Amino acid sequence: MSITSEPEVSVIVPTYREAENLSALCAALDGVMQAGDIAYELLIVDDQSPDETIRIATELADEYPLRLIQPVGRDRDLSLSVLDGFEAAESDKIVVMDADLSHPVDVIPELVRELDAGPGVLVAGSRYAPGGAFDRHWSFWRFLNSWLATSLARPLTDCRDPMTGFFAVRKGDLPDTGRLRPIGYKIALEIMVRGDFSRIVEVPISFRDRSIGTSKMNLKQQFNYLRHLRRLYLYRFGGLAEFVHYGAVGLSGFVVDICVYYLLQLVGLDHRIARLISFWPAVSWNWALNRITTFGDRARRPRGHQWMEFVMASCIGFAFNWGIYVTLTSNFHFFDQYRLLALISHLSLASPPPACLTS
Repeated sequence: MSITSEPEVSVIVPTYREAENLSALCAALDGVMQAGDIAYELLIVDDQSPDETIRIATELADEYPLRLIQPVGRDRDLSLSVLDGFEAAESDKIVVMDADLSHPVDVIPELVRELDAGPGVLVAGSRYAPGGAFDRHWSFWRFLNSWLATSLARPLTDCRDPMTGFFAVRKGDLPDTGRLRPIGYKIALEIMVRGDFSRIVEVPISFRDRSIGTSKMNLKQQFNYLRHLRRLYLYRFGGLAEFVHYGAVGLSGFVVDICVYYLLQLVGLDHRIARLISFWPAVSWNWALNRITTFGDRARRPRGHQWMEFVMASCIGFAFNWGIYVTLTSNFHFFDQYRLLALISHLSLASPPPACLTS
């Protein structure tokens, strides 16, 4: 079925390897929109899928008001696919959702109705609004991961579910694309923070896991999320966010240092040898994490060159650090009894300077 009239709603679905879900998505969406007498268009914005997505979407376009958009000339990124969908949308009312039917299509009419409350409104499908729910079959680790990611984003917005990928917005209320700098897949959070919305309306949804295909979440996406958060915190809070972020990375390295220090002693190493070894994984952790997150947006030299600079910059500082530790624990009973205090003394002497992380 081709589009015969101007759509009231543009439904944007970014896809990557979602060929198996497209038929069910189209049938479910069309049933809901027909029942609500809502003229719509479905924009499948495919992110260079290597599967049958293009062929299936092309076939489905003969039956449903579907347009296939294939961005070229950029890196693969689902958030950027949503931005491409914004530009291509013919309706002022836009709904963004996933292709895997984890978002309930029957809620779309309610999301769209809430947009009629006035300009400057973003409507979020929320798992954490009263009446919302998530899949109870989640493992403890997945629930913990989701809770941590949500908690990290909470200071940026009043939305209870800032991680939602299911939302509605008017095209005229979207910030200029030049202001948007998403990484990864949390485009709703990007728009909430950088947009000028008078309020965010949360509509409760029951989120369920995909039944077909595999999740796109991996370690790279999690690091991208941290980089994205850093950008948004800098935008919202400025230099204070930079200071807190750098300090948090340093604190995480200290935790690594302490854990390795005590673990090595548990396996029988002398505490001085344990201190000699534990420093290196800790500072290496700081170096790597700062390289990925703190300075991830800056030009960087190859890791090998940076690593050599890091080692050279750290050796002198660590020599003082280890020397002070050995001197204190060998000559003072107090520090021998409370070795952690000796370890903390001058701990920052061998931290790699920012020049070792950027070009």
